[in-house]
Amino acid sequence: MKLIDLPKILDQRGNLSFVEEFSQIPFEIERVYWIYDVPGGERRGGHAYRENQEFIISLSGSFDVVLDNGKERKVFSLNRSYYGVYVPKGVWREMNNFSTNSLALILSSTPYSNADYIYNYEEFLDYLASGGHSEPDKAMQA
Repeated sequence: MKLIDLPKILDQRGNLSFVEEFSQIPFEIERVYWIYDVPGGERRGGHAYRENQEFIISLSGSFDVVLDNGKERKVFSLNRSYYGVYVPKGVWREMNNFSTNSLALILSSTPYSNADYIYNYEEFLDYLASGGHSEPDKAMQA
């Protein structure tokens, strides 16, 4: 889990940022999805992945990404489209504090598979205790 600055190409007509697999993010992109129209006070996420890695960007508005590696929780406030948060596999993820009209873009390393999700926090901790993979050293870098 770490915040990654994305390239910025500044232009008086409007700025441009981009992300490339194996350059700004350490995985091949297999899936792209976005979250939008989140009602005030709602949370998204509340799960971990056994294999999937993600990169989360706020394309519009703002929201918080709360990451937990089983030992430490860290909050990343995303409100600019030129940086994002890398989420390694084996890390609990929640998203909250969405502003009106926010748009979250998520790049994933695997196709969708419900079997990859861990939805219960206690099961997540058991998964880590039984040798499940988390990257605690990389996970909490900012």
